[in-house]
Amino acid sequence: MIKSYFYRTGPTLLLLLACMLILGACGTNNGSTAGAGSTSAGEQPKPKDKLTIMLDWYPNAVHSFLYAAQELGYFADEGLDVQIQMPADTNDALKLAAAGKVDLALSYEPQVLMARGEGIPVKSVGAVVRHTLNHLFVPEGGPIQSPKDLEGKTLGYSSIPLEEAVIRTMVQTDGGNPDKVKLVDVGFDLIPAIATKQTDAIIGGFINHEKLLLAKEGHPVADLDPAKYGVPDYYELVFTASDDTLASKSDAIKRFMAAAAKGQQYVKDHPAEGLGILLKHEDKTSPLDKDVETESLQILLPLMDAGDKPFGYQDPESWAKVQAWLQSNGLLDPSVKAEDAFVNL
Repeated sequence: MIKSYFYRTGPTLLLLLACMLILGACGTNNGSTAGAGSTSAGEQPKPKDKLTIMLDWYPNAVHSFLYAAQELGYFADEGLDVQIQMPADTNDALKLAAAGKVDLALSYEPQVLMARGEGIPVKSVGAVVRHTLNHLFVPEGGPIQSPKDLEGKTLGYSSIPLEEAVIRTMVQTDGGNPDKVKLVDVGFDLIPAIATKQTDAIIGGFINHEKLLLAKEGHPVADLDPAKYGVPDYYELVFTASDDTLASKSDAIKRFMAAAAKGQQYVKDHPAEGLGILLKHEDKTSPLDKDVETESLQILLPLMDAGDKPFGYQDPESWAKVQAWLQSNGLLDPSVKAEDAFVNL
């Protein structure tokens, strides 16, 4: 009887013991896996990589995607803690990025090339606005219908060599004589200059900002696109970083670009909501007009669309054309190479 009992129950006991050992081992294994792949009780979460980005100007419609990415958690999802800063001066952003004071800065394609020509080690890491926003403004319905009509007229600008080159190219391409255009330095008072007829035209205003404000104030203007008159259709806004920052934080910047792309897609799909997020971050010293910013965003969205390329993609041909044009106008050292000024991450 005893022998019979062990014959029937012995294997069952052994199987039970084996299962208990296996379950014990599984429990131990699960504990170690949780510690490696997730945060267990008392364990601190992995700190996010910090990045600072300086805007080119005060917050406005073009920056909506950044604030959307921040508020909707797209940066956090990429393991990033992003701080968005506003410059005290519009010329500060690129300089601070070059000095490593900020990780990223918004600037302009020609300025990046010209900076490298001056030995400033900055590089564009992504295109934001893919077309020129800075157009020639003339009174709507006035005598100036094309750039050559500027002969004998006064043009207000901010004494920027780049803008002088733009006007010379436009007038010459249109068959006029650029030497017959009188340039008047109006500083940043572009709107008053044309609104009060101090000048016959202005260059330096953006089609998504100054043009809209002039129309709202009862001074409608027509705009002439430099890209139609011999000036390369350059990227109006690009993300920049110093060579050193790019070398040390390339992975974080790649993740930044991925989150920024999600922010841009959200704003594209939900423009009213995206603008609503932006308006919560307006600077008190530069209050935003909701109607103007709404129209501005409508202008910007198609100009920020990279088509079948990912958001931020930069065309090498664009950089080569801008490089050649700057050099032909004496604004860029011949030694500067376009391929050194940008990178697609």
